[in-house]
Parts: sequence; structure tokens; C-alpha cells
Amino acid sequence: MKDSFQALVLDKKDDGLHSTVTDVKLKLDALPKEEDGNVLIEVHYSALNYKDALGLTEPGKIVNQYPFIPGCEFVGKVVESDHLDFKTGDEVIATGFGIGERHFGGFSQVAQVPGNWLVKLPKGMNMRDAIAIGTPGLTAMLSIDALEHAGVRPGEEVLVTGATGGVGSFSVILLRKLGYHVIASTGKTDSPYLHELGADTVIPRHELEGPIRPLARQRFDAAIDSIGGTTLANILSQIRYEGAVAACGLVGGSDLPTTVYPFILRGVKLIGIDSVMQPIERRLKAWERLGELLDSNVLDHMIHEIPLHDVPRQAEAMMRGELSGRTVVRLHN
Repeated sequence: MKDSFQALVLDKKDDGLHSTVTDVKLKLDALPKEEDGNVLIEVHYSALNYKDALGLTEPGKIVNQYPFIPGCEFVGKVVESDHLDFKTGDEVIATGFGIGERHFGGFSQVAQVPGNWLVKLPKGMNMRDAIAIGTPGLTAMLSIDALEHAGVRPGEEVLVTGATGGVGSFSVILLRKLGYHVIASTGKTDSPYLHELGADTVIPRHELEGPIRPLARQRFDAAIDSIGGTTLANILSQIRYEGAVAACGLVGGSDLPTTVYPFILRGVKLIGIDSVMQPIERRLKAWERLGELLDSNVLDHMIHEIPLHDVPRQAEAMMRGELSGRTVVRLHN
């Protein structure tokens, strides 16, 4: 391996944040060693998530140390390993565990992480498909698993908010594949995209943004919500008796202005979904299901691929709400 590699380095100056693609020296001895073994990876793909965009555009929101290499997930091939479960040549994906927040991330041609943070690619899945799925697909799968354990069954009506985003898009695809009736909520006008993914019905976002009632008309059997705030409060008031909501995001705010009525009068279940520190056993099971349910043709329809130097511009577009689907970052030409 070369003794240097290219990475997107984020730095904080007096006039704000600056991100530049630059050559970085590979200094293995300076990287922290983990008790259970580290793995050095040649990164082939990363992806741009909302969390990455926030870290690249707003100082201190996600990243608190500078200079820093962001990128909350990546996929690549093992080149060195002192972890027993991984050997040279293994194809792996890394998500969560503070990657791209506290630990140098995937906007880099080389990365090193503890082996306990890695998952081998499911059999038959290539690296581009794996990063196309990434954190959003994993979060969607974990959300569906949670709804299934709460008693939600195929054929029932499941609302998906933020449906043109990463988590939302995968939720629509997976729910449809599993036999649910999917109602997609979006603030965009590209409903053909959502119908092509598998949504049966598309509703405008503003229907879930109005004044909050403690209990409203029962409309949905369950929901996967990546918005939070007022939207989540409105959803809870409209879930049918003994339904469930998987909450996995807060782009609309962290407050929850609701009452206990949906929980104690309708038996509604609110389930929090965390994909960052999820135990590796659950990750493995979720990735196995993803490998079974998703195919390359569907993923290709969602992907917008960009080179590393285009990440800052695309991050700004994401913060303006201009991107749909999945933005994949190519680390090698």
C-alpha cells in the first residue's frame, strides 16, 4: 500500500468551516490500537448522509475536533488485520460507532477501525450495493424488525415519513417487498419516484404538520418516522388501536409535543431505533435480511454517484432539501 492517500479533510478557521481533498500521510503507528484488533481498509465507497452534511456545514453540530476526516460509513477491502475475524481481502462495511463523528471516517481512500465495528458483506452482495444500502437501509430494516416484533403484520397500512430520503426510500421498498400497504409522506413533488419504489399512496408532508390534537382520526396501523417533532406528535395521534411507531430521526426537531393519550387510550407503542451503537449480532441479522430482500436493479434506481471532491457541494444541496435517494461517494476513479 502507498504511504499516502487522498481524503476530504474538514478544518475550522476563523471564517468558518473549510473542507479540502488533500493527500494524507499513512502513519499506522499513530493510529489508536484496539484491544480486540484493528483492521486497515482500502475504502472503495462512502456515502453522504444528513449527519455528514450537517457536520460539513455547521461547526460543532456533529464534529467537535479539527482537522477531521468525516464520513459516517464506508465499504472496502481489508488490506491488514490483527483481528481474528477478518483477513486480507475480506470485503466489509462499517457504519455507526462514532465513525465520522469522533473517529476518522469514510471520506478517505484508507480507513482503520476496530474489527468489532465491521460486518462482512452478505454473500452475493457487491460493495457498491452495500454502500447504496448503508446506514439508511440498515436503519429501515431495524425499524421494520421492531414493528414486526410489536405485532404489525403484512397487509396493514404503514406510513413512512421523509419518504424520498435514504431511510424513507428503503422503508418504502422493504415494506412493499414484505407485503405491507405503504403510505409515503413527502414535501417533494416527485411522487412518481415513490410509486416506482412501491408506495401505494403518497400524501403531502403538510398533512402531518398542522395543529396537534391529543387524539385524531385513526388513519395508520403503524409508521416509520425519520422527522420527529410536530410530525411525530401528529402521527402518534393518528395511529390505530395497538399500532406502533418506529422513530429513527429528528430532522424536524427533538421536542415531542404530545400527550400520553395515544399510549394509554389506544395502546400505541413508540419504539426508538438506534443504528449507531446497535449490537453486532442484530446488525448481522439485519444485513442478512437486506441481502435477501434487495437487488441491484432497485438500488441502481436510487443511487446518485459522485466523486470525493464533490461532497461539500452536495452536502449544501442536501441541507437545502434538494437531494433524493442515495448519494454514493466514489473513492477511486
